[in-house]
Amino acid sequence: MTTHPNVLWIYGEDLYPDLACYGTPTVQTPHIDRLASEGTTFKNAFVTCPVCSPSRSAIITSRYQTAIGAHNHRSQREVPLPENVALITEHFREAGYFTCNSPGPGLYDRVGKTDFNFARDRPFDGTDWSQRAPGQPFYAQLNIMDTHRDFVRDPDCPIDPSTVDLPPYYPDHPLARADWAHYLESIQVLDRKVGSILQRLEDEDLARNTIVFFISDHGRAHVRDKQFLYDGGLRVPCIVRWPGQIDSNAISERLVSGIDFAASALDLCNIAPFTSLDGQSFFTSALRPAIFAARDRCDGTDDRIRCVRTDRYKYIRNLQPERPYMQFNAYKKHQYPVWTLMHVLHERNQLDKAQSWFMASERPAQELYDVDGDPHELHNLANDPNHAAALSEHSNLLEAWQIEHGDLGLVDEDRAVMEYEDVQMRNNYEERMRARGLDPALSDLEYLSWWMEHFAL
Repeated sequence: MTTHPNVLWIYGEDLYPDLACYGTPTVQTPHIDRLASEGTTFKNAFVTCPVCSPSRSAIITSRYQTAIGAHNHRSQREVPLPENVALITEHFREAGYFTCNSPGPGLYDRVGKTDFNFARDRPFDGTDWSQRAPGQPFYAQLNIMDTHRDFVRDPDCPIDPSTVDLPPYYPDHPLARADWAHYLESIQVLDRKVGSILQRLEDEDLARNTIVFFISDHGRAHVRDKQFLYDGGLRVPCIVRWPGQIDSNAISERLVSGIDFAASALDLCNIAPFTSLDGQSFFTSALRPAIFAARDRCDGTDDRIRCVRTDRYKYIRNLQPERPYMQFNAYKKHQYPVWTLMHVLHERNQLDKAQSWFMASERPAQELYDVDGDPHELHNLANDPNHAAALSEHSNLLEAWQIEHGDLGLVDEDRAVMEYEDVQMRNNYEERMRARGLDPALSDLEYLSWWMEHFAL
């Protein structure tokens, strides 16, 4: 056994903590539940962006994506990182570790994702920890894609759509229930793969000396979650196990940011980073008073949003309030059946208040939610005089963060780049629709009929 602990990051893709150990009753996740019973579960972990490439860029560097130019989704893949920014793998490599992005031998057909929004030579040393030198400690990350759309179904343990608990901001409709059930089934498939990974550690006598992180790059792949700064898009599971070194069967309520994952792993391994980090270890006594997050352009959909979340409040600043929440995004239009469902029901005046406000043609410049009493973030308190002090406090926190970390999203992107991305997004949408045998110009009602048939409803 090596003297230095190994580190394994297991990513669940697009995963909110809809797990049994986090209190979701209709999903069966025995392997992740066991991991939680053997480690510490962080109930309030949030990433810094609700879409993969900026979030993963922040996680792997422990730097805010808005500070390193990685904030516009998948737009900087050919651009090197600033010289003063390092990956967690480079810190571990400097300390003598072997680093890998591991697919797992013969087990995982949908893994290996990096999706960094920057260019970097040799981010990893290999593809599996078995490639390391004898006795060499390893840092490995493993990505399980089943919870990314298209969701992978679970034929061994199907979930009855009538039993799922939909958030109130989605319509209680057979299509929404079926789509949500498929999402939960994909979590069960992911859970079994987590079990295989944990069993491999046991079989190779690595479990006791390996620090396991179970995390995600951002929240659920659903309409008002992914790509938005509500908790559904930002909150992720965070479970850490190190037998004999980290409290078992423990729950922590402290605020955790995605940029803290790397700082915490390095701290547990007693490795001093050779560059500055924005993150902090959540295994120290110093508490994080707030988390900050940002959403910028996703594909060709231009939308700049910022937020700060404390224990009680979520403050959101919409930098482009003239844009509707449901402005066109090819990925969501093509992949999210409830996207089209909500448009149709809105036209029919069949959405209730909790659902219809998201269909507005514009949005407020500021949003404030008391997440203690309003966990679904439905009641905007920004104009409530009883919460004026909280609004001012959180607005000031956000502005201080933007100044301290140099928010590059406050600078307008080059117009030619934006126009190019918009054309690419629309062309991609049309190609993918034609691949389905559909006319890209079909009406929402026609598209909804296709979705209903697709789900056999």
